[in-house]
Amino acid sequence: MNRRTLPSAAALVTAAALLLTACGGSDDNKSTKPDKIAGADEGSTKAASPTPSASTAPERPTIKLPGDVTDTFSPEKTGDATKDAILGDNAGYVRALDAAIVAGKPELPALEFYTEGDAAASSQEWVQSFVSSGRTVTGTTRYYNRSVTVKNKTTAAISYCGDESKGFSKVIKTGKTEKTKVTSKSYVAYGVQVQRNSQGVWETMKISSARGAASCQP
Repeated sequence: MNRRTLPSAAALVTAAALLLTACGGSDDNKSTKPDKIAGADEGSTKAASPTPSASTAPERPTIKLPGDVTDTFSPEKTGDATKDAILGDNAGYVRALDAAIVAGKPELPALEFYTEGDAAASSQEWVQSFVSSGRTVTGTTRYYNRSVTVKNKTTAAISYCGDESKGFSKVIKTGKTEKTKVTSKSYVAYGVQVQRNSQGVWETMKISSARGAASCQP
């Protein structure tokens, strides 16, 4: 089972049922595979805000994951201050989502910090699907080929790949890791829309994903 792919807007109604499509690369799972996490449309972005000063910018939450859960990001920085801030907050969102799943808390403050609007609600639904099924995440997920396109002072897009070949779901009650074979579907292409809020945080607004994308195959 692939542990990280997020459900589509329609699938959120039955997010718990879709959990079993979320972990591993096997084609054995017969449930509908999720494709995207719903977010705000580009036309519904919040009003632009002045760039915050260093004294007013909020501290990012400290996110601690257990030893058996690891997320890696490449590149972490590009040398461009704006793009680096965007990549940093994107990594914060990914880690916060895992932390919420591990903690079994859909409304984990760190997750709320990095999301807004429909994307926030969708992320919470996704975490709840793990909670409802009695599962968590384990293993390592590698995020690579990360690229940022800055649209203006408050909006940007990020594209990257996710390697879930070593990331799985785990049954909390038994501690059993639900490992599956590595296939082309273990690799996922992501497209993310982010928006800078009044405090300077690049919040996740929308995510789309394509499991088994040719562009992300090793």
